[in-house]
Amino acid sequence: MSLMLDEIRQQPAILEKTLAETLESLKSFRAAMAARRPRLVVLAARGTSDNAAQFGRYLIEIATGIPVSLAAPSIHTLYGAKVNYEGALVVGISQSGESTDTNLVLERAREAGAATLAVTNEPGSAMASLADHLFLVRAGREKSVAATKTYTGQLLMMYLVAHALGAQFELDTLRTLPDLAWKALELEQKVFDMAGRYRFMDHAVVVGRGLNYANAYEFALKMMETSYVVAERFSSADFLHGPIAMVERNFPAFVFAPSGPTLPSIREMLAKLDGLGAETVAIGDETSTSAMALADRSLTIPAKITEIYSPIPYIIPAQLFAAALSAEKNLDPDRPRTLTKVT
Repeated sequence: MSLMLDEIRQQPAILEKTLAETLESLKSFRAAMAARRPRLVVLAARGTSDNAAQFGRYLIEIATGIPVSLAAPSIHTLYGAKVNYEGALVVGISQSGESTDTNLVLERAREAGAATLAVTNEPGSAMASLADHLFLVRAGREKSVAATKTYTGQLLMMYLVAHALGAQFELDTLRTLPDLAWKALELEQKVFDMAGRYRFMDHAVVVGRGLNYANAYEFALKMMETSYVVAERFSSADFLHGPIAMVERNFPAFVFAPSGPTLPSIREMLAKLDGLGAETVAIGDETSTSAMALADRSLTIPAKITEIYSPIPYIIPAQLFAAALSAEKNLDPDRPRTLTKVT
């Protein structure tokens, strides 16, 4: 068994532990945000953490109405620009807390008078000491090069940031996320049985929209780094207006298909892909069966999941597929070629 697969399986327990042990920090952070409500949120991250930030952008804007920007660290590291962070909350997201450019964004923001929050897996990291506030992902050391458990931990933290900024998330509802993660893990055998069909796949597209747009990026990244598949990723809106031209018969397309506002566009896209003869795999749950029926294959989580809570359980079958595909290709997902653990 790979380290990657072992760490995928750890996620429900990690989510439960992280939520329980962050409540005290959440209380003080929420009080600080109530006393000094930010006019803007800036999220700074790289790699998988940047995908978590992309989710945070959608979630915070939808749930609080506060505009969110994704930082471009090279503005500071390469161009030495001075940015007006007055009245902003700047959140650094990093597995290790040692990402030099992400930490520089936090440092410059704090110097400019912004409120700062660090989201990291390492309490003794440089990032943890740089920020005014700290949310710790309680994932333990991540040994596989391919990040999995820290990604879902960071997604959970985005819910807590939104909650602190006034989003109407009941903590009891967030406590159901570990159970949904367990439900997603029930698909492991089905995923591994399916992966053999894609043993020789060398290109694919991953599509998600809205709250699952970040998952499209993360799923594609996992296939690229563990199985060397050239995986493009798009929102369904963008995909239909240009990139769909590259689709031909048997072209592999992986689609996140939750219920909610994005479902009509996902259904439309799946129908068009079917007409083009593409090979489609949909990831969804018991509330999105109308979309799942349009796909050639489906990974249906045995639960009814409201869209806003779907990203954590939805990424788990995708992680499992990346691990299974790597095994089918006789590759080692824990030691991808040319890669080391960069966080």
